[in-house]
Amino acid sequence: MNHQQNLTAYLHAFISSLANSGVEQAVISPGSRSTPISLLLAEEEKINVHVHVDERSAAFFALGMAKMSKKPTILVCTSGTAAANYFPAIVEAKISRIPLIIITADRPHELRDVGAPQAIDQINLYGNHVKWFMEMSTPEGSPGMIRYVKTVGARAVSTAIQHPSGPVHLNVPIREPLLPDLEHIADYQEKDLERSILHFETGMPVIEDNYFESLATIIGHTKKGIIVCGEIDKPGFSSMIRKLADATGYPILADPLSNLRSDQEDASKIVDTYDTFLRNERIKSQLKPEIIIRFGSMPISKPLTIFLRENEQAEQIVIDGGSGYRDPNQLTSKMVYCDEVYFCKKLSECISDCSVNHYFNTWIKINSLTKEELKKVNDIEGLSESKLFKKLGEVIPNNAVLFVGNSMPIRDLDTFFHQLDKKVTIIANRGANGIDGTISTALGVGVINKPVFLIVGDLTFFHDLNGLMIAKQYNIPITIIVINNNGGGIFSFLPQAELPRHFELLFGTPLNLDFKDLITMYKGEYELITNWEHLMELFTQTDFSNGLRVWELQTNREDNLLEHRSIMKDVSFVLDEFAEGDQGVS
Repeated sequence: MNHQQNLTAYLHAFISSLANSGVEQAVISPGSRSTPISLLLAEEEKINVHVHVDERSAAFFALGMAKMSKKPTILVCTSGTAAANYFPAIVEAKISRIPLIIITADRPHELRDVGAPQAIDQINLYGNHVKWFMEMSTPEGSPGMIRYVKTVGARAVSTAIQHPSGPVHLNVPIREPLLPDLEHIADYQEKDLERSILHFETGMPVIEDNYFESLATIIGHTKKGIIVCGEIDKPGFSSMIRKLADATGYPILADPLSNLRSDQEDASKIVDTYDTFLRNERIKSQLKPEIIIRFGSMPISKPLTIFLRENEQAEQIVIDGGSGYRDPNQLTSKMVYCDEVYFCKKLSECISDCSVNHYFNTWIKINSLTKEELKKVNDIEGLSESKLFKKLGEVIPNNAVLFVGNSMPIRDLDTFFHQLDKKVTIIANRGANGIDGTISTALGVGVINKPVFLIVGDLTFFHDLNGLMIAKQYNIPITIIVINNNGGGIFSFLPQAELPRHFELLFGTPLNLDFKDLITMYKGEYELITNWEHLMELFTQTDFSNGLRVWELQTNREDNLLEHRSIMKDVSFVLDEFAEGDQGVS
C-alpha cells in the first residue's frame, strides 16, 4: 500500500473501533496536522461531529455532552498550543469523573525538538490529569498494525468509562501528505466490517454480605445518624437512598447536585436547608451525630463541611463506587468501595426497620422552620440574587436542565432552591470549581437534553463568551440568566472584604460591560429584566425549544451582602427560640 492507503486504513480502523465501542459524539477544532482524523470522523455515520474553532471552549463543550450522556466524547485538535487549550476542561473531567477521549495530532518523531513549526512536547502533556496516555504509532496499514490501532480505540473507550470515569489522551503522530483516500472509503468500511471487534465488559464493585450484616447491627443500635448526599448521578440511586433512609430512620442531607431535591419522589426524609441552620452554634450542638453515611462528592455547603469536621467523634462512612478518595476533612473511618445503588439495596435488606426518633424529628423540624423563614425572601421587592433562586423553583419548566455557575450562584442555589414537585436536573462544574468554560459546558449538555437554563454571574459569563458561538452555529436552545453585579460578588463574603484598600482593584474587578451588543453579535435575544413581573412574564410567554436568549438581572454587590446578612439574622433568631424550647436530643 502507498502512504495514502496506509494512512486511511489505519485511521479508519481506529475511528471505526471508537464508534463500535459506543462513542456517539465528537468535537473537532480545525487544524492542518489533524486533517485525516477530522475527515474520517466526518465520514463515520455512527458519530455526530461538531466543529468549534476555539479549543478551550470546544473542550468544555465536549465535557458537557459527556457529562449528560455518560458516554465518552471525542476531542480532536492539531499539534502545538491547540492541545494546551484543552487543559482546563481535562482537569475538570478528571476530578468530576467525566469520560473524554482526547486525540491530539502531532508531528512525527523526526520533526520533534528540531525547531519544526507548530511542534511542542505533547508526550504526557496532561500528566496525571488523564487516566491513560498512549503515544500511538505512525499510521501503517499492515494487518498487525490494524489490529493494534483497533485495540487502542477499544481500550480508550473502556478506560474512559471504567470506575471512576475520566479522560484518556491519545497522541497521534502523522507524516505528510495528510489527505486520506476518501474516493475509495467504501472499500475501507467493508474491510473493517470483516475484522473482529474487541469488546470490554466492566462490572461494578461490590462488598461481601457479612460487611452489610455487621454494619446493620451497628446502625440498629445507633439512633443519631445522618445520610449525606453530594453530587452523584447513578440510575436508580434516588429510589434506593430513600429505601435506606426508611430502613435506618436517618434524614438525608441532600446537596442540590444530588438531584434529590427535584425528582418528585417522597420528600419526607429530605433535609435541604442545612446550609442555613448549620451556621447556628446552638442548633449544631443539638444535632451531633454518632454515625454519618456519605455518598458522592463533597457537598457544596461550607457550613455542612465544617459540621462534618467538628463531629470527628462520629463514625464517618464514605461509599464510593469509583474507587477514589474524596474526603478533604480526613475524618473518614470507613472508605467503602462499592456501587452506591448496590450498597443501599443490600444494607436496607439487612436492617430491621428503625422507627424515626426524636433525633430524626429534630432535623426535620429545624429544616421546616428554616424553610419557612427563607420563604420571606419572596417579600423583597427589588431585584435580588437570593429571591431569583427562590422564584426559579416556581417557574422553571418540568423536565428542564438547570446549569448553575460557580462562585455565588451555586451557593445561593444551595441556600434558596428547595424541594420541588417537578423534575429538574441540576448540573454544575464542581470538580475544580472554576468559572471557565461554563457556557460551553451548558451547551454541551443542551445537545443531549433540552431545554437548558444557565444561571451565571457576569464574570463567569464574560469568561466564556466564545461559547456563544456554539449556540449560534448549532441552534442549541439555551436560556442564560446573567446576574450582573458588576464584578466578583463572592469576594464581598470573604475575609478580604474587611480590607477595603485595593479590594475593588484586585477582587471586585468591575467590568462595566454592556452585554446587549454582544448577544446581538451571536444572533441571540436579549432582555434586561426590570422587575419580578417582567421575569415571570418571560417564563410564561417564551418558547424554550429553540434559540439563544440572555436575560440580564442587574444587582448590587453591597445590597446583596446586607440582604444575606439580614436573612441569616432572622433565621438565627427563630432557631435560637427553637433551641430554647427543645430540651435536647435523646
